[in-house]
Amino acid sequence: MQKIFEETHKDANSNARLGLLSLGHGVVETPVFMPVGTNGTVKGMYHQDVEKIGYKLILGNTYHLYLRPGMEVLDQFGGLHAFSNWKHNLLTDSGGFQVFSLSGLRKISQKGVSFQSHIDGSKHLFTPEKVVDIQKVIGSDIAMCLDVCTPPEISLKAATEAMHITHSWAERAILHRNSLGESFRGNLFGIVQGNFYKELRKESAQFFNSMEFPGIAIGGLSVGETKEQFIEFLAYTADIVTKEKPRYVMGIGSPDYILEAVENGIDMFDCVLATRMARNGAVFTDDGVVVLKKAIHKFDARPLEEGCTCTACTQYSRSYMHHMVKTGEMLGGMLATEHNLTYFYRLMEKVRAAIAEDRFSSFKRDYLARFYGR
Repeated sequence: MQKIFEETHKDANSNARLGLLSLGHGVVETPVFMPVGTNGTVKGMYHQDVEKIGYKLILGNTYHLYLRPGMEVLDQFGGLHAFSNWKHNLLTDSGGFQVFSLSGLRKISQKGVSFQSHIDGSKHLFTPEKVVDIQKVIGSDIAMCLDVCTPPEISLKAATEAMHITHSWAERAILHRNSLGESFRGNLFGIVQGNFYKELRKESAQFFNSMEFPGIAIGGLSVGETKEQFIEFLAYTADIVTKEKPRYVMGIGSPDYILEAVENGIDMFDCVLATRMARNGAVFTDDGVVVLKKAIHKFDARPLEEGCTCTACTQYSRSYMHHMVKTGEMLGGMLATEHNLTYFYRLMEKVRAAIAEDRFSSFKRDYLARFYGR
């Protein structure tokens, strides 16, 4: 098993840490926030602008890319990097969460997940092996195993069954990855499950610690649980998952959740929140979220955030951004998206600097007090 992660510094007063993630398309500094590009594009952004901000790792979605444009198209172009002209690293999820969200359109068995397309109702089957094959065609630098994602408040019996299926699928995925040899160039990550039962979380974390995965994701969080549950089970699980490998929590994107994850030694996280909120006219600043539709911005000549290097902040006023959003101009969403991605990139730079200087705990406290106005 190839080692892809090196811890370079640990904060003196918390579990926050710095690291280097060595992937097929370059080295990524951690902790890292990853923008989501579901269909092979970060919505409203040119790839070169995502790169210009500083991002070297973005996400694609296995389920959506499998349905459109489809594997034949991606295979013809030699994968998503060439097809979309993205020169840096790609992580693709397993499609498990999308299938989980389909609920009435899917059926889970030991064999895999059978589901109906949300696009045309056509029937498909995802097996652990097929999901590896799909991500091989995509050319993922990080590929995720197929897993069973479960909602909060299910029974212990149902959670146990789902976890055991996830473990069985992980074993099959590794065997299939190994059978592909050097033709599979990505790094396959396992996903810890166990719902909100500590005994299951412990069992699942120990199972994945023993497996030949170069990285481990902590799954089953940010799926509708309370914030208190998220904090408790994140900390509990992170304490058990091996610290020798990069650790990834999927689907978290608000500053409080990100900083909670960093404090527990999580290295990677992603979310659509930054880009989705931007398209709806909301932008992040150190003083909280600014809702651009509000009339208070109509005559405001200030930038969205002083010192921000994005196009909106260097060339336009809050008043102009208010006008763009109110009139439904697509430029408003594009500018807001660039701003939010720039904001989160700079936030992670500040986080890494605070860890390097052993002051992450005070940084987290002060940042959240200002952001949430506490």
